[in-house]
Amino acid sequence: MKLSEVTIERLAFGGSGVGRIDGKVCFVPFSAPGDRLTVRVVKEHRSWLEAELVEVREASPLRVQPVCSAFGQCGGCDWQHLHYAAQAEAKRSILLETLQRVGKLVEPPVGQTVMAPAAYGYRARAQFKLHQTADGLKAGFYRRGSRSVIDLPQGCPVVTPAINSALARLRQQLESLPDADSVSQISLEEGEQGCHAMLRYTGSDPQRLAAHLRQQAGLLNLAGLFLQSGRKENLTPVFGDERITYRVPSGEAGELLLGYGIGGFSQVNRQQNQAMIRLVHQLLHPAPKDRLLDLYCGNGNLSLPLAEQCSEVVGIEGYQPSIASAVDNSRQVRVNNSTFRCADAAAELQRLITQQQRFGAVLLDPPRSGAPDLVRTLPLLGASRIIYVSCDPGTLARDLASLTGSGNYRLESALPLDMFPQTGHLETVACLTRT
Repeated sequence: MKLSEVTIERLAFGGSGVGRIDGKVCFVPFSAPGDRLTVRVVKEHRSWLEAELVEVREASPLRVQPVCSAFGQCGGCDWQHLHYAAQAEAKRSILLETLQRVGKLVEPPVGQTVMAPAAYGYRARAQFKLHQTADGLKAGFYRRGSRSVIDLPQGCPVVTPAINSALARLRQQLESLPDADSVSQISLEEGEQGCHAMLRYTGSDPQRLAAHLRQQAGLLNLAGLFLQSGRKENLTPVFGDERITYRVPSGEAGELLLGYGIGGFSQVNRQQNQAMIRLVHQLLHPAPKDRLLDLYCGNGNLSLPLAEQCSEVVGIEGYQPSIASAVDNSRQVRVNNSTFRCADAAAELQRLITQQQRFGAVLLDPPRSGAPDLVRTLPLLGASRIIYVSCDPGTLARDLASLTGSGNYRLESALPLDMFPQTGHLETVACLTRT
């Protein structure tokens, strides 16, 4: 298609810059507000365009030099070319615009972005793709829009140094294997004990590979190593602990050591997870008599640190391994006023309402799709405060419109929290109070 000139006005959720060509909105990846660009339109829709960057004719003052040589090719980062303060401001603007446009909220109380203390080296979990070639083993991430692996011999600047070191040691061992092409992925997670690794194995003899790696345990220096064959649940232990632990704040100056099993879910930015928990506690401030309902509770990450301030914690989660981790965590940290159940959150909420159970406070941390069915009945529970943690501003806006539109709740604050610097991903902590 023909070349066009465009000036970038702002950034959109997902990372692209937004400008206009002949009156049509145009999205351009790897652009910055204030850029004057030459672009090539690659896809035309009825009311908007998608374009690729051809030339930066006049660079925005918000631009910086990307740290990673693979930036722009790798499918991971969107915004390494932007100053970190500009990334934080973009996320605040995106949240504000989405709440207004999608949720039809008038003057929503959106605060400043809670910036990460580390803009790089923060990610405590990553999945590296492997590909055996005639020139050796490639280990990295998929090239944007393809299934070809970009090799990262020096590691990834977004993950923690410990993960990069563990990747280098594993890579060295795997390169010498006769069936190295049977290992297609390395999943690495850093916890308090060190790094755990899970290798996706597609060969026919996992025990043989496990025996070889077990002999190299000293060189690998891992807290745990496992092979995954087929489904995620089909794990062959090689050595080490299956439980990954991390620290969270609790009370005025205390902390808890929580954990989850290999392959389980946790927030990948440990420092920002701690900041999120502190923020949730400040906004919720439950009374000692309050019962706390934690919907989509995971392993109890948000509610267990609050347990000593409440009369009771009830956690609901549909994924059984997470519930097993929550129960184990409550036992490990000696929280005796908690109950965790594996159930559909919306169905369980309806059951609690039917039983006329009362909760003073509610935590809500649904998946990216949000909780449209649940929020329609949630006001019937009568909670004084609701904290809604979201990873998608669009579904958050829709659900907040439902909660505030009922007249029972008022949006007190919506704070963007940057869990993923260098990307367009956006986490939000919203607080609602009963009117």
